[in-house]
Amino acid sequence: MQLVQEQRGHGLTLRIHALTHVTRFSQGADGLRETREMDGRFTVEAELSGGGVLLEPGAFQYSVGQVQASVEQQQQGGFLRRAIATAGTGESAFATHLSGHGRVWTEPSRRHFIIAEATGESGDDMILDDRAFYLAQDTMQLGTHTHTGFSGALSGGGMRQPKLSGAGLFVVESPVPVSEVQVIELDGRDTVTVDGDLMLMYSASLRVELRPLVRGLRNAARSGEGLVFVLSGKGTVFLTPTHQALSGASV
Repeated sequence: MQLVQEQRGHGLTLRIHALTHVTRFSQGADGLRETREMDGRFTVEAELSGGGVLLEPGAFQYSVGQVQASVEQQQQGGFLRRAIATAGTGESAFATHLSGHGRVWTEPSRRHFIIAEATGESGDDMILDDRAFYLAQDTMQLGTHTHTGFSGALSGGGMRQPKLSGAGLFVVESPVPVSEVQVIELDGRDTVTVDGDLMLMYSASLRVELRPLVRGLRNAARSGEGLVFVLSGKGTVFLTPTHQALSGASV
């Protein structure tokens, strides 16, 4: 394996590893050597030092050490990718809670993982793409953000999207590597207009509108463009512009 990213927090260290395979052997002065290349899969390692993590159900692979596992109910309307139907009815969702001392490994995935950190300060809550949540430190709260405007109700995720709040480390799944994620800071003067398939996450403090790129039914039909998200206010937007979507906008 090859270490891709590492970040330390209170009682927790997170690492992203790229899986590798041997492509050839060669004879060197010090013996047999092997050449390895990444095979396109990634895994997350959580080293627990008295801390804990909330993990998406089904993502756990194995643990080593004194690690305790339990099923934890999230706040009312909690939202996990594999509990969309539950969240849509306003019922509670569940996460796998792992805590103690040891190492936890997750199932390999061909999607990329990105480690981020939230300070817990006002305005630091994040709204995630439906497919983005993977893991969060248990000092954070996983719930839902409900769009109150008419435009929000039209979004691909219905009226609700996953929301992370509180302080701690967290991991999101991304269709592109971290080097290709574009981070845009909004200061209250500019707006971001974007196809929803390219939005990885954004600050909960931002105002969001879903509308046609070109106003008017006739103009929209002529342009050939679908609905776009318009974000305004103060906050941060994380985009994946190099991602080639297979379907329409859905955040």
